[in-house]
Amino acid sequence: MSNPKEDKKPGTGASVQKQINRRNFISFGTFAVLGTAAFGGWKSLYHSTIETTGITGGAHKPLRRALNKSELFFRNFFSNNHLVKTYPKSMAAKKVRQNTNIGSDSKLDADNWRLQVKKLSGEVLLITIDQIKALPKTDLVFDFKCVEGWDQIQHWGGVRFVDFVEHFGLQPETKLNYVGMETDSAMHPQTILAYEVNDMPLPVGHGAPLRLIIPVKYGIKNLKRIGSINFSNHRPHDYWAEQGYDYYSGL
Repeated sequence: MSNPKEDKKPGTGASVQKQINRRNFISFGTFAVLGTAAFGGWKSLYHSTIETTGITGGAHKPLRRALNKSELFFRNFFSNNHLVKTYPKSMAAKKVRQNTNIGSDSKLDADNWRLQVKKLSGEVLLITIDQIKALPKTDLVFDFKCVEGWDQIQHWGGVRFVDFVEHFGLQPETKLNYVGMETDSAMHPQTILAYEVNDMPLPVGHGAPLRLIIPVKYGIKNLKRIGSINFSNHRPHDYWAEQGYDYYSGL
């Protein structure tokens, strides 16, 4: 038989069971409160108003506000001194993943292709791929990241956008906030106008004859088959942002 006096001693018998019951009650109670709050928050977001489609579209308004605040933070935090890690060519994938045909699914007239660059003066430059290839070449091997969760070390070759700007005298244009390749990191020192992948001419599926590679952005900002470039203080249209994705998409 147990001694009633011993059951009342701390750490023994009924006293221990009472402490266990109390802790279980607190744990399950806390879980229930947090779970209810999380469900309420999800339900509120799920039933919230969808933003009006414009430069961005498809996201719930509270989510878009959060994305915009996140963009503002990273735009202020990152600078051109923020560089991605690069790798030797030997580590690059031999078969570069092609995730979508969007941007390269229309027929290409390669012989008559010209890159149109719209200057503030109204002048439009018509630049051939040979003119671009004549500029100093930059090779870039980095970890290409997709918002879907996959990544791959890839090797791209082309001309740095800052070199392109300098060669064609576009410095006044870059004082504006946006470059109309639907991006806002064009002047980053690792951004290139790519015409090669793995030392071979860019294939159609990867955006031939010219595509954008911005290693500090997710793949949705690395546009295929660039046809024109313009400069503005207003956000240009962005295909993926109009589908509800984050406009900034920075890494």
